[in-house]
Amino acid sequence: MALNGGPIFTFSPAISLVVNCETQKEIDDLWEKLSAGGEKDQCGCLKDKYGVSWQIVPSVIGEMMSDPDPATSERVMQALLQMKKLDIAGLKKAFDERQADTGGYRKKSA
Repeated sequence: MALNGGPIFTFSPAISLVVNCETQKEIDDLWEKLSAGGEKDQCGCLKDKYGVSWQIVPSVIGEMMSDPDPATSERVMQALLQMKKLDIAGLKKAFDERQADTGGYRKKSA
């Protein structure tokens, strides 16, 4: 529910609704439906036709961004910054990339 504040109080990106999605299909569907008549922005953010800001994100993003290895979370952030609609496979690829300092391969289920 939202209060119609009239022309004095308009929607702004100061508040956004976050939708955590389990699958890429869910992200794709919501992205297209909510952005129809609105604006697509960076990092999974969009505005619908009413000017309401939304963040359409994969549920696994919290785990990826809070990894104890700062290099891992930085790779995920850099991948995310290159995207408009978020791509789970691209984020997982950044999350699982080879660690330059250890020469090992990080395998985590995300």
